[in-house]
Amino acid sequence: MSKSTKSTDFRKVNVDEFNENNYQDDDVGDAGDAVLPTDSEIQTLLNSKKNLDALQLLLKNPPTTNNKGEKDRAHSLVIRVLTAFKVSEVGAAVNALDSDSIDILMKYIYREFAAPSEKSAGICLTWHEKVYAVSGVGSIIRVLTDRKGV
Repeated sequence: MSKSTKSTDFRKVNVDEFNENNYQDDDVGDAGDAVLPTDSEIQTLLNSKKNLDALQLLLKNPPTTNNKGEKDRAHSLVIRVLTAFKVSEVGAAVNALDSDSIDILMKYIYREFAAPSEKSAGICLTWHEKVYAVSGVGSIIRVLTDRKGV
């Protein structure tokens, strides 16, 4: 025999809240954005052979605004730092980074893969190999599913 249920609690859920077309990214805003280091600061670190310090400085606070100019400037600085490393130093540099920095680095690598230049294509493949060896597939999945690009 069936029971007569007069409960209508299930009708209180608004299913339109879960429609993916209504989804909006959280706006971080300009207040939380860190100031990018200047070209001269990065060049000073590169000249004094502190490539790892320059890389960590750039990966610490990437631009999160929708300002394309800031993102392009940060991208060019990161690629310049990546190309300054010797191939033998790449593995040690990746091992010195924390997991958040590795994910941000992977974002920059994939952005460079989208439009590579002649001198950066080979070095980005080397960096990708070393980052993948340290972080595995998880980093790639996090980068490809993250809505906030660099």
